[in-house]
Amino acid sequence: MARVSALWRHPVKGHGREALRRVTLSRGQAMPWDRRWAVAHELARLTEGEWAPCTNFSIGAKAPALMAIDAQVDEAAGRVTLTHPDRPDLTFDPDRDAQAFLDWVAPLMPSSRARSVRLFRLDGRGLTDTDYPSVSLLNLASNADLAAQMGAEVSPLRWRCNIHVDGMEPWAEFDLVDRTLRIGEAELRVREPIRRCMATTANPGTGARDLDTLGALNSTRGAQDFGIYTEVTRSGTLAVGDRIEVL
Repeated sequence: MARVSALWRHPVKGHGREALRRVTLSRGQAMPWDRRWAVAHELARLTEGEWAPCTNFSIGAKAPALMAIDAQVDEAAGRVTLTHPDRPDLTFDPDRDAQAFLDWVAPLMPSSRARSVRLFRLDGRGLTDTDYPSVSLLNLASNADLAAQMGAEVSPLRWRCNIHVDGMEPWAEFDLVDRTLRIGEAELRVREPIRRCMATTANPGTGARDLDTLGALNSTRGAQDFGIYTEVTRSGTLAVGDRIEVL
């Protein structure tokens, strides 16, 4: 029986993950506080209040050290705390203390990349990697199978997914495209596989690139797909341990 093993959100896109025990999803929206902000670089072309693709933002594919950031949100205060093995802890309000954040993250950014210049906010649908508000799902059995084929430990945090699932057969998630999943009180429609990028080659504990995850996916699966995108079609609360039903 497939169940939710873990829940994760990423309040600042590409800059940290936070574990949750329970979350309430809303129809047509991303996970609350997931990718509410993104870090725009100096070449970004953005329109306030509108979604933009990740080419406009500083992310782990361009700066692997970012993959080692952890986050914690104080929703009542509107503040985010970031931690990294090579930086002091930072607690800040992304809407008011952007410069403090930019100063904190600057040493983690390669000098060859466009400079990070501001935090860009998009409520509700979030700055997901998709042009629709998505919630991503990772099958832990697929992660274990890939790790076995690579002969290496592969942390599931490399994939930056929102919902980790235990109890499925390896790679069975790709058979769920166009199906609806009931998880707790919520329902999610599976839209498509997730095409992976260089961010997954970085170790989420150290921020160093240490595994050729893309090469492994191409050689074992014939594509760089890993995990699936879903869209919330029925609002509701779900929690770690909830059963997953395919409708």
